[in-house]
Amino acid sequence: MNRIDKKFKDLKFLKRRAFIAFITAGDPDLKTTSKLVEALEGAGVDIIELGIPFSDPLADGPIIQASYFRALKKGATVKKILELVKRLRLKTSIPIAFMSSYNPILHFGEEKFVEGCADAGVDGLIIPDLPPEEAQMLRQAAKRYDIATIFFVAPTTQNERIKANTKASSGFVYYVSLTGITGTQKAVARSVVKQINHIKRFTQKPVCAGFGISTPQQVKDIGRVADGVIVGSAIVKKIAECQGQRDLVNKVTSYVRSLKDK
Repeated sequence: MNRIDKKFKDLKFLKRRAFIAFITAGDPDLKTTSKLVEALEGAGVDIIELGIPFSDPLADGPIIQASYFRALKKGATVKKILELVKRLRLKTSIPIAFMSSYNPILHFGEEKFVEGCADAGVDGLIIPDLPPEEAQMLRQAAKRYDIATIFFVAPTTQNERIKANTKASSGFVYYVSLTGITGTQKAVARSVVKQINHIKRFTQKPVCAGFGISTPQQVKDIGRVADGVIVGSAIVKKIAECQGQRDLVNKVTSYVRSLKDK
Protein backbone atom coordinates (compact mmCIF):
# COMPACT_ATOMS: atom_id res chain seq x y z
CA MET A 1 0.00 0.00 0.00
CA ASN A 2 1.23 3.46 -0.94
CA ARG A 3 2.32 5.55 2.08
CA ILE A 4 -0.28 8.21 1.26
CA ASP A 5 -3.10 5.63 1.17
CA LYS A 6 -1.88 4.11 4.42
CA LYS A 7 -1.73 7.53 6.07
CA PHE A 8 -5.33 8.34 5.21
CA LYS A 9 -6.45 4.88 6.31
CA ASP A 10 -4.74 5.40 9.68
CA LEU A 11 -6.14 8.92 10.06
CA LYS A 12 -9.66 7.73 9.24
CA PHE A 13 -9.39 5.15 12.01
CA LEU A 14 -8.22 7.89 14.38
CA LYS A 15 -10.93 10.28 13.11
CA ARG A 16 -8.33 12.90 12.29
CA ARG A 17 -7.69 15.13 9.29
CA ALA A 18 -4.32 15.19 7.54
CA PHE A 19 -2.09 18.21 7.94
CA ILE A 20 -0.06 18.57 4.74
CA ALA A 21 2.88 20.98 4.62
CA PHE A 22 4.35 22.35 1.41
CA ILE A 23 7.98 23.44 1.27
CA THR A 24 10.23 24.17 -1.69
CA ALA A 25 13.08 21.72 -2.20
CA GLY A 26 16.33 23.67 -1.99
CA ASP A 27 14.99 26.73 -0.14
CA PRO A 28 17.15 28.00 1.42
CA ASP A 29 19.31 25.00 0.45
CA LEU A 30 18.92 21.24 0.09
CA LYS A 31 20.60 20.49 3.42
CA THR A 32 18.07 22.65 5.25
CA THR A 33 15.21 21.09 3.30
CA SER A 34 16.30 17.69 4.58
CA LYS A 35 16.38 18.96 8.16
CA LEU A 36 12.95 20.55 7.73
CA VAL A 37 11.36 17.34 6.46
CA GLU A 38 12.68 15.42 9.47
CA ALA A 39 11.62 18.14 11.90
CA LEU A 40 8.15 18.48 10.41
CA GLU A 41 7.64 14.74 10.60
CA GLY A 42 8.62 14.92 14.26
CA ALA A 43 6.14 17.75 14.77
CA GLY A 44 3.27 15.58 13.56
CA VAL A 45 2.91 16.74 9.96
CA ASP A 46 1.20 13.90 8.09
CA ILE A 47 2.33 14.45 4.49
CA ILE A 48 5.03 16.61 2.91
CA GLU A 49 4.53 18.32 -0.44
CA LEU A 50 7.97 19.01 -1.85
CA GLY A 51 7.98 21.67 -4.53
CA ILE A 52 10.34 21.21 -7.46
CA PRO A 53 11.54 24.72 -8.34
CA PHE A 54 10.85 26.04 -11.83
CA SER A 55 11.60 29.44 -13.32
CA ASP A 56 8.09 30.00 -14.73
CA PRO A 57 5.49 28.30 -12.50
CA LEU A 58 1.86 28.52 -13.58
CA ALA A 59 -0.14 28.27 -10.36
CA ASP A 60 2.20 29.81 -7.80
CA GLY A 61 2.04 33.30 -6.38
CA PRO A 62 4.95 35.62 -5.53
CA ILE A 63 5.85 33.94 -2.22
CA ILE A 64 6.44 30.50 -3.72
CA GLN A 65 7.90 31.97 -6.93
CA ALA A 66 10.54 33.73 -4.84
CA SER A 67 11.35 30.47 -3.04
CA TYR A 68 11.82 28.75 -6.40
CA PHE A 69 14.26 31.43 -7.52
CA ARG A 70 16.23 31.10 -4.27
CA ALA A 71 16.40 27.32 -4.70
CA LEU A 72 17.44 27.54 -8.34
CA LYS A 73 20.19 30.01 -7.44
CA LYS A 74 21.48 27.48 -4.92
CA GLY A 75 21.66 24.83 -7.63
CA ALA A 76 18.56 22.74 -6.94
CA THR A 77 17.81 20.33 -9.78
CA VAL A 78 15.41 17.42 -10.28
CA LYS A 79 18.31 14.97 -9.97
CA LYS A 80 19.54 16.52 -6.72
CA ILE A 81 16.03 16.57 -5.27
CA LEU A 82 15.54 12.89 -6.08
CA GLU A 83 18.85 12.16 -4.36
CA LEU A 84 17.67 14.20 -1.36
CA VAL A 85 14.50 12.12 -0.98
CA LYS A 86 16.50 8.91 -1.35
CA ARG A 87 18.74 9.97 1.55
CA LEU A 88 15.71 11.00 3.59
CA ARG A 89 14.22 7.54 3.15
CA LEU A 90 17.07 6.13 5.23
CA LYS A 91 15.63 7.93 8.25
CA THR A 92 12.06 9.04 7.51
CA SER A 93 8.80 7.33 6.63
CA ILE A 94 6.57 10.38 6.12
CA PRO A 95 4.65 10.33 2.81
CA ILE A 96 6.24 12.70 0.30
CA ALA A 97 4.52 14.06 -2.80
CA PHE A 98 6.31 16.12 -5.41
CA MET A 99 4.56 19.24 -6.67
CA SER A 100 5.98 20.30 -10.00
CA SER A 101 5.19 22.10 -13.21
CA TYR A 102 5.21 19.71 -16.15
CA ASN A 103 8.17 21.36 -17.89
CA PRO A 104 10.92 20.02 -15.55
CA ILE A 105 9.40 16.53 -15.81
CA LEU A 106 9.22 16.69 -19.61
CA HIS A 107 12.81 17.91 -19.76
CA PHE A 108 13.97 15.13 -17.43
CA GLY A 109 11.90 12.52 -19.29
CA GLU A 110 8.57 11.19 -17.99
CA GLU A 111 9.54 7.53 -17.67
CA LYS A 112 12.96 8.37 -16.25
CA PHE A 113 11.36 10.79 -13.78
CA VAL A 114 8.80 8.27 -12.53
CA GLU A 115 11.48 5.58 -12.23
CA GLY A 116 13.61 8.04 -10.26
CA CYS A 117 10.68 8.82 -7.97
CA ALA A 118 10.09 5.12 -7.34
CA ASP A 119 13.77 4.53 -6.62
CA ALA A 120 13.94 7.51 -4.26
CA GLY A 121 10.75 6.69 -2.35
CA VAL A 122 8.40 9.42 -3.60
CA ASP A 123 4.75 8.59 -2.93
CA GLY A 124 2.77 11.05 -5.05
CA LEU A 125 2.88 13.49 -7.96
CA ILE A 126 0.98 16.78 -8.19
CA ILE A 127 1.34 18.57 -11.53
CA PRO A 128 -0.94 21.63 -11.70
CA ASP A 129 -0.55 22.25 -15.45
CA LEU A 130 -1.06 18.63 -16.56
CA PRO A 131 -4.76 17.61 -16.85
CA PRO A 132 -5.69 13.92 -16.66
CA GLU A 133 -6.29 13.68 -20.42
CA GLU A 134 -2.71 14.71 -21.13
CA ALA A 135 -1.25 12.61 -18.32
CA GLN A 136 -2.11 9.12 -19.49
CA MET A 137 1.47 7.94 -20.02
CA LEU A 138 2.64 9.44 -16.75
CA ARG A 139 -0.34 7.96 -14.89
CA GLN A 140 0.37 4.52 -16.32
CA ALA A 141 4.03 4.72 -15.34
CA ALA A 142 3.17 5.97 -11.85
CA LYS A 143 0.62 3.20 -11.37
CA ARG A 144 3.26 0.56 -12.14
CA TYR A 145 5.30 1.85 -9.22
CA ASP A 146 2.34 2.52 -6.88
CA ILE A 147 2.89 6.29 -7.01
CA ALA A 148 -0.24 8.39 -6.54
CA THR A 149 -1.24 10.94 -9.18
CA ILE A 150 -3.19 13.79 -7.62
CA PHE A 151 -5.42 16.08 -9.67
CA PHE A 152 -7.24 19.30 -8.93
CA VAL A 153 -10.80 20.46 -8.50
CA ALA A 154 -11.37 24.23 -8.40
CA PRO A 155 -14.31 26.38 -7.25
CA THR A 156 -15.27 26.86 -10.90
CA THR A 157 -15.05 23.16 -11.87
CA GLN A 158 -18.23 21.80 -13.44
CA ASN A 159 -19.70 18.45 -12.39
CA GLU A 160 -18.48 16.48 -15.41
CA ARG A 161 -14.94 17.70 -14.82
CA ILE A 162 -15.24 16.93 -11.08
CA LYS A 163 -16.16 13.36 -12.04
CA ALA A 164 -13.22 13.06 -14.43
CA ASN A 165 -10.60 14.57 -12.12
CA THR A 166 -11.68 12.68 -9.01
CA LYS A 167 -11.76 9.44 -10.99
CA ALA A 168 -8.25 10.06 -12.33
CA SER A 169 -6.84 10.96 -8.90
CA SER A 170 -5.20 8.50 -6.57
CA GLY A 171 -3.93 9.24 -3.08
CA PHE A 172 -6.27 12.18 -2.65
CA VAL A 173 -8.15 14.87 -4.56
CA TYR A 174 -6.68 18.38 -4.32
CA TYR A 175 -9.35 21.04 -3.87
CA VAL A 176 -8.16 24.54 -4.74
CA SER A 177 -9.87 26.64 -2.10
CA LEU A 178 -9.74 29.90 -4.08
CA THR A 179 -9.58 30.99 -7.69
CA GLY A 180 -6.22 32.33 -8.82
CA ILE A 181 -2.69 31.59 -7.68
CA THR A 182 -1.25 30.38 -4.39
CA GLY A 183 -0.89 32.84 -1.54
CA THR A 184 -2.27 33.54 1.90
CA GLN A 185 -5.72 35.03 2.37
CA LYS A 186 -7.31 36.57 5.43
CA ALA A 187 -10.58 34.70 5.21
CA VAL A 188 -11.69 31.41 3.75
CA ALA A 189 -15.13 31.73 2.19
CA ARG A 190 -18.00 29.67 3.53
CA SER A 191 -18.35 28.33 0.00
CA VAL A 192 -15.19 26.24 0.56
CA VAL A 193 -16.98 24.02 3.06
CA LYS A 194 -20.01 23.81 0.76
CA GLN A 195 -17.87 22.90 -2.25
CA ILE A 196 -15.91 20.20 -0.42
CA ASN A 197 -19.19 18.56 0.57
CA HIS A 198 -20.29 18.80 -3.06
CA ILE A 199 -17.10 17.11 -4.32
CA LYS A 200 -17.61 14.28 -1.85
CA ARG A 201 -20.82 13.40 -3.66
CA PHE A 202 -18.65 12.24 -6.57
CA THR A 203 -15.88 10.30 -4.82
CA GLN A 204 -14.96 8.22 -1.79
CA LYS A 205 -11.34 9.33 -2.08
CA PRO A 206 -9.91 11.77 0.47
CA VAL A 207 -10.45 15.42 -0.45
CA CYS A 208 -7.79 17.86 0.75
CA ALA A 209 -8.00 21.64 0.52
CA GLY A 210 -5.13 24.00 -0.22
CA PHE A 211 -4.27 27.45 -1.65
CA GLY A 212 -4.61 30.41 0.69
CA ILE A 213 -4.94 28.58 4.02
CA SER A 214 -2.75 30.40 6.50
CA THR A 215 -4.24 30.57 10.01
CA PRO A 216 -5.00 28.04 12.78
CA GLN A 217 -8.70 28.94 12.56
CA GLN A 218 -8.79 28.25 8.82
CA VAL A 219 -7.05 24.92 9.36
CA LYS A 220 -9.58 24.05 12.05
CA ASP A 221 -12.66 25.19 10.11
CA ILE A 222 -11.75 23.49 6.83
CA GLY A 223 -10.55 20.41 8.67
CA ARG A 224 -14.10 19.82 9.86
CA VAL A 225 -15.15 18.83 6.35
CA ALA A 226 -11.93 18.15 4.41
CA ASP A 227 -9.90 14.97 4.86
CA GLY A 228 -6.75 17.05 4.81
CA VAL A 229 -5.62 20.66 4.95
CA ILE A 230 -2.65 21.88 2.89
CA VAL A 231 -0.59 24.87 4.00
CA GLY A 232 2.06 26.15 1.64
CA SER A 233 2.64 29.87 1.13
CA ALA A 234 2.40 30.66 4.85
CA ILE A 235 5.14 28.14 5.64
CA VAL A 236 7.32 29.24 2.72
CA LYS A 237 6.91 32.85 3.88
CA LYS A 238 8.09 31.86 7.37
CA ILE A 239 11.14 30.13 5.87
CA ALA A 240 11.95 33.34 3.96
CA GLU A 241 11.60 35.42 7.13
CA CYS A 242 14.08 33.14 8.92
CA GLN A 243 16.68 33.15 6.12
CA GLY A 244 20.22 33.18 7.49
CA GLN A 245 19.15 32.38 11.06
CA ARG A 246 20.78 29.40 12.76
CA ASP A 247 17.48 28.36 14.35
CA LEU A 248 15.49 28.49 11.09
CA VAL A 249 14.39 24.86 11.34
CA ASN A 250 13.22 25.24 14.94
CA LYS A 251 11.32 28.46 14.21
CA VAL A 252 9.58 27.07 11.14
CA THR A 253 8.70 23.85 12.95
CA SER A 254 7.25 25.78 15.90
CA TYR A 255 5.22 27.88 13.49
CA VAL A 256 3.82 24.81 11.75
CA ARG A 257 3.00 23.23 15.08
CA SER A 258 1.03 26.38 16.01
CA LEU A 259 -1.03 26.05 12.84
CA LYS A 260 -1.90 22.38 13.22
CA ASP A 261 -2.36 22.00 16.97
CA LYS A 262 -4.92 24.71 17.74
